[in-house]
Amino acid sequence: MTEAALALKRPAAQALSRAELRAADAVGSLMELWGFRRQLGRIWTVLFLSERPLAAPELCERLQISTGLLSMSLAELRRWGVVVSAAVPGDRKEHFEAETHVWRLVRRVLAERERAAVESALAAVEAAAADLREAIAGSAGDPRLRSMARFRLERLEQLAGLCRIGLSILRALIDGARADVGPLRAISEALSRRFPGLPGGGPRG
Repeated sequence: MTEAALALKRPAAQALSRAELRAADAVGSLMELWGFRRQLGRIWTVLFLSERPLAAPELCERLQISTGLLSMSLAELRRWGVVVSAAVPGDRKEHFEAETHVWRLVRRVLAERERAAVESALAAVEAAAADLREAIAGSAGDPRLRSMARFRLERLEQLAGLCRIGLSILRALIDGARADVGPLRAISEALSRRFPGLPGGGPRG
């Protein structure tokens, strides 16, 4: 039995572990709502709450997950840039730490996923609108078809407008301009100032 496992037999340590897992499960559930796998949120949270970088065996032990699941999840978290490798002097095992700049995490997801999804939807709606304009142009002898095409074109233009508004909001959030992102930034910066010794604490380039 490892030293960490032995320590967890003490009541105070058990309470610490219980709090960590509750927070990890809560963040994991939120991540699921955002379209990510639950384990990604759980792993990130344990690293975020840790005062030091953690190696894979300890992460598996804390979260009670398999090495394979951890390895796959870490690879995805690293692709998003929310978990990075960290060197620990005197220890050859690879260790990991969490990105703690919360606003940077949100902005990265908005930029790489949500914006791409809205842009794709807008392109599809605009292509459908082009089809309807073609239908209108070729329906001079069919008033009913022409009316149907015009009605649908009007509705599609409303959808396209919504997509453009969504893109404007996303771009404003990503750029940090034209939208009030003060609360998110304040939380993120407060975390970095409050815990300057945490992995990832303080501003990064």
